[in-house]
Amino acid sequence: MKQPKLSFWQVWNVSFGFLGVQFGFALQNANVSRILSDLGADLHALSLFWLAAPVMGLIVQPIVGSASDRTWNRLGRRNPFILAGAFAAAIGMFLMPNAPLFVAIMAPMIFGGLMLALMDGAFNVTMQPFRALVSDMVPEEQRTLGYSVQSFLINIGALVGSILPFVLTNVIGLDNVAKAGEVAPSVTWAFYIGASALLGAVLWTVIRTKEYPPEQYNAFKGLDAAELEKERREKKSFGEKMGGFFSLLVNMPTTMKQLAFVQFFSWFSLYLMWVYTMPAITQNSWQVETKWFDSDYLHSLEKIPEAVGVAKGTAGDWVGILFAAYSLFGALFSIVLTKLAQSIGRKLTYSLSLLAGGIGFICFQLFQDPTLVNVDLFITQIVIPKGALGLVIPMIGVGIAWAAILAMPYAILAGSLPANKTGVYMGIFNFTIAVPQIIAGLVGGQILRFVFDNHAIHILTMAGVSMVLGALAVYFVKENTESEAAGSS
Repeated sequence: MKQPKLSFWQVWNVSFGFLGVQFGFALQNANVSRILSDLGADLHALSLFWLAAPVMGLIVQPIVGSASDRTWNRLGRRNPFILAGAFAAAIGMFLMPNAPLFVAIMAPMIFGGLMLALMDGAFNVTMQPFRALVSDMVPEEQRTLGYSVQSFLINIGALVGSILPFVLTNVIGLDNVAKAGEVAPSVTWAFYIGASALLGAVLWTVIRTKEYPPEQYNAFKGLDAAELEKERREKKSFGEKMGGFFSLLVNMPTTMKQLAFVQFFSWFSLYLMWVYTMPAITQNSWQVETKWFDSDYLHSLEKIPEAVGVAKGTAGDWVGILFAAYSLFGALFSIVLTKLAQSIGRKLTYSLSLLAGGIGFICFQLFQDPTLVNVDLFITQIVIPKGALGLVIPMIGVGIAWAAILAMPYAILAGSLPANKTGVYMGIFNFTIAVPQIIAGLVGGQILRFVFDNHAIHILTMAGVSMVLGALAVYFVKENTESEAAGSS
């Protein structure tokens, strides 16, 4: 039985929840380093706190993927996990900026780290079934469209989430300067709004998307229902389950193994960007000395000079604008991504996109001019260094790479996966996202401290080199057809 094509708005509804999830991710990516710094984290320790995110992904996604493959209930197959993860993520987003209120339980910095782990674990519970939901619902001939729409919505959510603290400060009038050991009010309220948006968007997808019942799904994917039911009912010990998982890991499709190298270089770069853009541009464009990111030095002072606090607050808000810029460029590129991939091929599109991102990262070094300029952003006017304004240009390349990273690996991978194991393999594929981030977290702070003498801008150059290597690695990826994947099941 041939799986029916979906209308554009059906494809849109399947992916709409991604807008809310990425709203939350964007707030996390643009503001967690800022929050943890305000709560007392040292500069080269930031990458260790950020390890909570990929570690949670490494643990959560394969488990959730496998569980969602075997789940069929009144809500559907993937929807129960999507909904549960969204509620847990919203709780973490409400609690994290309020870490100082829990000082009687534990140090605010530690509480903030735990809420980061809760948020990211919950994001992963939601995100992994979403990836599989697109593969379940969208037929092969619409697969690139499905992941392109997904990429577009992710970038719109990221754009709004990234600029929200800036808007709350410069339009609404909330304070963006954090008091000692506290989180700025603009960031706190941004997290409240983000949690609400996440729940709303996820509920839209869960309500508007009716998943196929088992009989229909199996017929569309050419699966033997009796054999699947036998597997589901079979009782296995924990050791047998782990053995089966590692067997899947070792015998993963060749395409997945080849994409893993590309994923390593691209996600290594992205992790470094999320962790170090704020200190990098504060030092490079605002000319704030590295000592103002040394927790020991800051604790030796009775008060942080107003100029330094204002520079950090303004730079932190500008990071949100820059992240919104790459999300906007990514959303725009997502619109043409499908046609471009159909014209020149998925692999070449993917490779050229990563190359654009690598060049963008490397160009960060060029924007050092501290001359203050007045910038009209339509909703408000701000005064920032000329170098900081110029950073919008390299974000074009970063946005192009980001759009491709969100869509192309999954469009290439989906055709090589057996339909009855899509969820667990999508979860295993998250290893290729989590592992490079864990490595970047373990080595990034040490490289910053002992090689770059705490000058964070050099870390972004290293990220650019890594992204260029990812572009080269795409050449070695071999695409499979969906029929070949079905044969391997």
